[in-house]
Amino acid sequence: MDDADYAQERMDKDHSALLAAVPRPVGRSAHFCMDCDERIPERRRQAYPGTQRCVSCQEDAERGR
Repeated sequence: MDDADYAQERMDKDHSALLAAVPRPVGRSAHFCMDCDERIPERRRQAYPGTQRCVSCQEDAERGR
C-alpha cells in the first residue's frame, strides 16, 4: 500500500465514524406522516425506527421549510 491507499483507508474510517455518530430516531415509527398525513411506506418504517415523516416531508424539514 502506498500513501494514497493509507489516506483513503483513513478517510473511509473517519466517514464511517461520522455516520455512526449521527443521531437516529428510535422507538415506534408512525404509520402516517405527521405533516401531510400520507402513509409512510413499511420499508422506510423499518429502515428508520421512530420515523414520523414521509421522505418528502422529512427532506422539507431538514431544509428548514
